[in-house]
Amino acid sequence: MDGSTNSLDDVSAESSTEFPDRLSLMEVRLQAQEDEIMLLKSSLADALRKLRLHDQQIPLLKQQLIAVNPTAARVLNQPYYVDGFSKPCRLSTSSLDGLHHPPNSHISNTAENGEGGANTISSHNLSTSDRCTQTDLWIPNHKTVPLALTQGIQSLSLEDALPEGAPFTENTLTKLRGEDEVIDEDERDKDHTWSSEVEDSIQPTTIRTLQQQQSKGSEDSQGSCPQTPTSSSPAPPKEPTSSPHGGPLLRMQEGEKAMVRRNSEKLSKDPQDKNKQRLSKKAASSTNLLARSPSLESRAKDLISSTGSQGARRGTQSQSIKMFIRGRPITMYIPSNILNYEELKMDLPSQRLDLDWVYGYRGRDCRANLYLLPSGEAVYFIACVVVLYHIGKRTQRHYRKHTDCVRCLAIHPDKVRVASGQTAGVDKDGKPLQPFVHIWDSKTLVTLQQIGLGTFERGVGAVAFSNSDAGTFLCVIDDSNEHMLSVWDWNKNTKHYEVKSTNEGVLAVEFNPTDTNIIITCGKSHVYFWTMSAGTLTKKQGIFGKYKKPKFVLCFVFSLTGDVLTGDSEGNILTWGKSAADIKTLGKGAKETFQIMKQTRAHEGSVFTMCVLQGGAILSGGGKDRKIIRWSADLAPERECEIPEKFGAVRTIADVDGEEFLVGTTRNAILRGTFSDGFVAIVQGHVDEMWGLATHPSQNIFLTCGNDRQVYVWNAEDHKLDWCTTLEESGLCADFCPNGAVVSVGLSTGRWVVLDLQTKEVVSDLTDGNEQLSVMRYSPDGCFLAVGSHDNLIYIYNVTEGGRRYTRFGKCTGHSSFITHLDWSKDGKYIMSNSGDYEILYWDVAGGCKLLRNRFESKDREWASYTCVLGFHVMGVWLEGSDGTDINALCRSHSESIVAVADDFCKVHLFQYPCPKPKAPSYKYEGHGSHVTNVRFTLNDSHLVSLGGKDTCILQWRVKRGGTGDNKEHVPSSSPVCSSSVSSQNGT
Repeated sequence: MDGSTNSLDDVSAESSTEFPDRLSLMEVRLQAQEDEIMLLKSSLADALRKLRLHDQQIPLLKQQLIAVNPTAARVLNQPYYVDGFSKPCRLSTSSLDGLHHPPNSHISNTAENGEGGANTISSHNLSTSDRCTQTDLWIPNHKTVPLALTQGIQSLSLEDALPEGAPFTENTLTKLRGEDEVIDEDERDKDHTWSSEVEDSIQPTTIRTLQQQQSKGSEDSQGSCPQTPTSSSPAPPKEPTSSPHGGPLLRMQEGEKAMVRRNSEKLSKDPQDKNKQRLSKKAASSTNLLARSPSLESRAKDLISSTGSQGARRGTQSQSIKMFIRGRPITMYIPSNILNYEELKMDLPSQRLDLDWVYGYRGRDCRANLYLLPSGEAVYFIACVVVLYHIGKRTQRHYRKHTDCVRCLAIHPDKVRVASGQTAGVDKDGKPLQPFVHIWDSKTLVTLQQIGLGTFERGVGAVAFSNSDAGTFLCVIDDSNEHMLSVWDWNKNTKHYEVKSTNEGVLAVEFNPTDTNIIITCGKSHVYFWTMSAGTLTKKQGIFGKYKKPKFVLCFVFSLTGDVLTGDSEGNILTWGKSAADIKTLGKGAKETFQIMKQTRAHEGSVFTMCVLQGGAILSGGGKDRKIIRWSADLAPERECEIPEKFGAVRTIADVDGEEFLVGTTRNAILRGTFSDGFVAIVQGHVDEMWGLATHPSQNIFLTCGNDRQVYVWNAEDHKLDWCTTLEESGLCADFCPNGAVVSVGLSTGRWVVLDLQTKEVVSDLTDGNEQLSVMRYSPDGCFLAVGSHDNLIYIYNVTEGGRRYTRFGKCTGHSSFITHLDWSKDGKYIMSNSGDYEILYWDVAGGCKLLRNRFESKDREWASYTCVLGFHVMGVWLEGSDGTDINALCRSHSESIVAVADDFCKVHLFQYPCPKPKAPSYKYEGHGSHVTNVRFTLNDSHLVSLGGKDTCILQWRVKRGGTGDNKEHVPSSSPVCSSSVSSQNGT
């Protein structure tokens, strides 16, 4: 398997690491501040709840005080002077805690026993000892109150505030009055400042989070609300607690109960400390704050009244869901039209895919990979597919049982059965997939035998059937260091021989057509003649003698006379034959050897292939000179021709009828023709990694481009190449203008060109930055073009003159990594974009390319296309444990019912759309032998096109509805999303 896109721009990756990830740091800080505000609002809400209980208990406490001491009614009903003379002040509930009681007073017992709810009041007052709570006291009709207590209580006086034994004088009065005024003034300022800060800090962005926590507390206190599932969103850090509803507030409440007794005892034992605390710590509590700030009180009350169960809030704007990629949380906001996210059901899509056509041929690095069957079908391979292409009917069939790239082919003597060997691979977990050889029927495409599973290493380099025994044996060369040679009875799946071949590369293997016991191999600087006898396999090396030993022996054939003809890297054809043992030179016991009988100069450069015709004539194909030469049986040249340079060198030749033949080239093309009429390409393809893919908005055509600097425009209906052009640089992305007249192609240096589809000429040539471009996307109305670059910017252009004139409109700045994908909204005003650090940003293009800070506002926006791999609607396509590069591309169908995914493990997936939940089921399809780089639906969703990376393969899939399709490939795959959690948030 091939790697991911991270290696495409090392320069950008290095430059991005030089600067802090400012936006990420800001997000982290913002989240921390919101967590702090959330705790504060939760505390305020809890205080309000306790105040309600406090208000309910005050009348009972008054009744108890009046019942004990009727004279207290006068004190409670009139203003009370702190100094006894002036400075009126309302009696505070906190002051009741400071009343001086005799040692045998029962008021403390009442507080301890909690009778009449007094314990609740005391707990509240002591918990807010930092700021005394001051409230007006309401006195009920004391005549109707029964006597509950038997001990009297002293009237309040100034002496209670003085240290024990201190004399009361006029100076004392003046001093106390001045201190009291100063303290009150300072505390008023503090209360006002603190109130303002709290009010300013409370924003709507955290209300839902507080509601979620407060609803839980409300249910606990009221006991009548139904229990609902709580959020699984990560909460702010909490210290351990044994309570099932633990938290800072609960521990504070529990601590207050224990503090009641300790503080009461301390105050009664030390009146001086008691008075100091009363005077020095006098401040407004949360109750006083709410009383002074009606707006804050109103907000907090609204907060509590709006608190409901989580189930009641589902589907509202308050919900979001988080997914994690490489430990980084990504928040997705749930659209308003989803009423209950938890009850969403993910089904398999109603459509399926069938492989319709394979574009390309693997000729750049494989030999002996093109044959013609009696049925009129040419057999060749690319990626994991063996293609049977009928050259007359122009139809394709496909053998698709291989799990990785096919490397070699062999045709059985009956011209029906085929052997194909594949390379080793790895699965998505990095575990090796063992290579094997399949023998299958070319008529039915049924696999007859699988041999060598667990035997071969790395891959299968060459295979050959025996001829003289009706194809009983199959010889296999693997790609291990020793290039093991094995001979199999493939019908019985038994291995007869296995021996080390050589440490050098082996390029070809064949049985002698007249003697099954003789096998010949060739490769780097060698020709070996193998003999099977008495259960052993012996090797004899061909002797070059006086002839120059070539660096490579690339191919060989058997002449009708039984001689072996080899083609080498020196451009020569060598004729080999047996010679008697040279006793004079080698001594007694010397054995016969294979030596060169004749050398024929054939080509300039290497001889890549040879083919024997029915009459004994021989065809040879050259590398550097690109010539095809016809030789007589005695190697006299008869005819020759040269194939066009754009197709590369000759890789292999297949005879059609003695006059016509097929030619496979090193630039992944298959040509058909004759010496007299020339050649035409019947199969073409890219020769290097592809990334750019675009489908036409009104015609059934699509464009591809890649690192080979080629731009191909394909006809999806006729399965042929309409036209092509060569760029000066690698093409990495493309998009058609909505009018269908031009197409923009982004290159690897920041440059991008606009091509006219009719004239095939460049009508515009611009450059943005000096780094590679990764995405081009026109707005739905064609008025704008967005260009995403690896310099972290999105460049916006005004489009005029039918797509032939472009002027810079602005640029979107804010991403901290390179742009990977982007989409326009249906109204053409907004952009959604992804970046290499798994970031989702939204942009107001019409408003001046502004970054929308509050991503929540874009949750209901409709998108003209959906190719961003990160987003709420496609969250379910991500595999568990993904590192963020496992999905290279995706595309939503025009009908908005399905989404196709290109992953890094050679698979194409088909999901239902939208797909926002983990473990969404999908159909997966095999065929590519490398990472799938891109997918797009064609016009009217009739086909899906997928690009392979290093396999240079283009697969065109037919979209079928209902239960039709190739059931083999429609294996449901579960794609659990990377750790996700639902949370209630409102903000960015």
